[in-house]
Amino acid sequence: MEQSAEQSAMKFVTPAKQGGLLKKKWRQIRLDWQLYLIILLPLTWLMIFQYAPMYGLQLAFKDFRIYDGIWGSPWVGMKHFIKFFNSHQFIRVLSNTILISLYELIAGFPIPIILALALNATLRNRFKQVVQFITYMPYFISTVVMVGIIMQFLNPRIGVVNLALGLFGVEPINFMGEPAMFKSIYVWSGIWQTAGWGTIIYLAALSGISPEIHEAATMDGATRLQRIWHVDIPGILPTIVILLILNVGTIMGIGFEKIFLMQNPLNISSSEVISTYVYSVSLASAAPDYSYATAIGFFNSAVNLILLATVNHIAKRVGETSLW
Repeated sequence: MEQSAEQSAMKFVTPAKQGGLLKKKWRQIRLDWQLYLIILLPLTWLMIFQYAPMYGLQLAFKDFRIYDGIWGSPWVGMKHFIKFFNSHQFIRVLSNTILISLYELIAGFPIPIILALALNATLRNRFKQVVQFITYMPYFISTVVMVGIIMQFLNPRIGVVNLALGLFGVEPINFMGEPAMFKSIYVWSGIWQTAGWGTIIYLAALSGISPEIHEAATMDGATRLQRIWHVDIPGILPTIVILLILNVGTIMGIGFEKIFLMQNPLNISSSEVISTYVYSVSLASAAPDYSYATAIGFFNSAVNLILLATVNHIAKRVGETSLW
C-alpha cells in the first residue's frame, strides 16, 4: 500500500520539480565528490574482478576451442554437467567438499562465540588483552607458512607430536599420509588460526549491549552465567544468524590453497575437493578441458547460491533476521 501511494504521489510531480530534484542531487554529488570517489574504487574493483569474469561462464555450455574463441566455440548445452555427474569422481569430490565444510562449520562456528563471551565476561583487562593477542596472531600467518608448520609438527621422524607420542611408547604416525586424519588436521588447524580473529565481530556486537541491562539483571540477582545466557547471547543473536547464513552459503566453497598444499598421493582420496579437482582438470592437466572445469565451477557456485537463499529464507521466517 505504501509503495502504491508513493507511486501515485510521484505522478503529480511536475517536470520542473523533477528537474529541481535532479539539480539538487548533482549539487550534493559535487559537494561530496571525495566520498563518491572512495566508493567508486571498490565498485570498479568489483566490476572488473567479480562481474567481468562472468563473461567466461558461457564456456560451461560450449566445447571451447582456442582458435574459435569463446563466442565461436560450438554450443553443447548441458554436456559437461552431465559428464561431471556421471564421472566416477563426482561422488568423491562432492562428499569430501560437503563433509569438510560441515565439519568446519559444526566444530569451528561456535568457538569464536564462546571465546568472545568468555573474554567479554573477563574482569581482568590485562589478561583479556594477552589472550586476545595470542589468539589473534595466528590469523596473520600466511597459508604457505601455516601448512609448513603443520607438516613440521606432524613429521613422522622429527615432528613434535610424534616425539611426544614416542615418550609413551607409541610408534611414529604419518599423519599427513592417513586419509582418515586429513579432515581433522585441516579443520582444527584452521580453527586455531582463525578463531581469535573471528571473535572481533562478536566482541563488537557485545559492546553494543547496554550496561544498564546487565545492571538490572545483577540487581535482580542474576549470576554471571545467567547474564551471559539471558542478556549477552540474545544481544548478539542477530549477528550469529547473519554469520551462520554466510557460512552455510559457502559450504561448497572450500579454499583452494591450503587443501592443495596439504594434498599428497596418500591422502588424495579424502582431500580431493571441487576446487582442487577443477585445477587438476584444467591448469594442471596435459590436455586441459576448460569447458568441463568451468561447468564444475558453475555447478559449485549455483549450489552455494541455492543454499544461501534457502537458509536466508528460513532465518527470515523463523527469527526475522536475514541478509535481505
